[in-house]
Amino acid sequence: MFFAELWFSFYWFITHLVRWNPIFRYTFKDRLSQRVSLRISNGPITLNVDCDMYSNNSSSLRDALCFFMDEEKGHEIGYVQYPQSMMNVTKNDLYGNSLNVIFKMEFPGIDANGGPMYIGTGCFHLRVNLCERKHCNEHKVDWKRVADIKIEGNARDLEEECKVLASCAYEENTQWGIEVGLKYGCLLKDGMTGSSIRCRGWRSVYFNPERKGFLGLAPTTLLQTLVQQERWSGGELQILLSRHGPFFDGYKNIPLKLLLSYCIYFLWAANCFPTLYYVVVPSLCLLRGISLFPKFGVPSPTFNIFATLALLNIFSFIGGIKMVISDVENKVLDLFTSQIVLSGLIVLINLPVYEGLFFRKDSGRIPNSVTYKSLIRFL
Repeated sequence: MFFAELWFSFYWFITHLVRWNPIFRYTFKDRLSQRVSLRISNGPITLNVDCDMYSNNSSSLRDALCFFMDEEKGHEIGYVQYPQSMMNVTKNDLYGNSLNVIFKMEFPGIDANGGPMYIGTGCFHLRVNLCERKHCNEHKVDWKRVADIKIEGNARDLEEECKVLASCAYEENTQWGIEVGLKYGCLLKDGMTGSSIRCRGWRSVYFNPERKGFLGLAPTTLLQTLVQQERWSGGELQILLSRHGPFFDGYKNIPLKLLLSYCIYFLWAANCFPTLYYVVVPSLCLLRGISLFPKFGVPSPTFNIFATLALLNIFSFIGGIKMVISDVENKVLDLFTSQIVLSGLIVLINLPVYEGLFFRKDSGRIPNSVTYKSLIRFL
C-alpha cells in the first residue's frame, strides 16, 4: 500500500510537471446547481455535500448557524467544515479510508491555527463568499431582514429562467469559474475554491460533533483509493504552485502558521522525493558497502542544533518541576501541566542525545566543542 501510493505520487508529479494540464471540468454539476439555487432561494447559507453523502445528524444546520450568527465573530466566518466521514470502511480499514489522522488530529490542530481547508463536502458556506466578495466588517448579515426577502416571479417563470442558468452556454464570456463560483481548471476545484475564500480574508471553522454530521461512501478497492489520493495530492500541489494560491494571494490575510499547516497537504505529492531517497538510497549503499552514518564523534553543524534544542527542553522541564514543587497553591499545575508534559516527552525522546553529550566516553560521543557551543547558546 505504501509503495503503491508512493509510486502514484511520483508518477503524478513527473507527468503534470512536464505537461501541465488545466483539465478536469467535471465540476459543471456543482456550478450549475449553485447558480440555480442562488436564484430560487433567499437563504444566505448554502450546504455542499457529495452526491454519495447524506445527513446523519439533524442538528448539523443548527450547529453551523451558531457559528455564523455569533454576535462577535460570526461575520468573519466564510464556511463551517464538517469532517468527511465514511459509512462503508472495511473491517480493518485496510486502505486508511477512515481518514482518522486527518480529521481527528490534523484538522483540529489546523483549526487552532486559524481554520481548516475546504474539502468539497459536508460544508456550510456563507453564500456571498462564493461570489468572490472580499471580507469586511460591513458584510454583517441582518438575519431578520434576510428572513423577509421574497423571491419574485411565479414557479413557471422561475423554471424557465433556471433552464437558462443551468446551460453551459450561459458561462461564455463571463467570470464564472474565474472570479465567481467554484474554481475551474484544477484537479482539486474545492481546494482551490477554499483557498480563494481564505485569501479574501474570510475565516473558516472546523466542527466535529460526537454524532457524525454527514456520512458517505469510501473507495472499496486499492485501485480506487490510489486514484482518489493521486487526485487529492496532485490537486494540492497544483494549488500551491498556482498564482492564485495562498502563498501568493493570501500571505496578507492568512497567518504564516496557518500557511505552514496547509503545507502538510500542499507538499503531499512532492514528499515522494525524500521518501524515495529514504527507502532506496540506504539499501543501495548497503549493497555497495558505503557507510552513510558517521562513527556518532564527527563534529557537524547538525549536532549543534540537536544539542541546543535538547538542552533547552531539559532545562525547561527541570524548571517546570521546580515550579510545581515550590508552588503552595497548586496554580502551576492548573496552568502549565500540558507544557510540562510536552517538555518531558521531548526530554524522553532526546535521551540518546544526552547520553552522547554527557555520559559516553567512546568514539560515539558528541564532541565537547558541540556541548560547549550549545551551552553558550542556551545560556
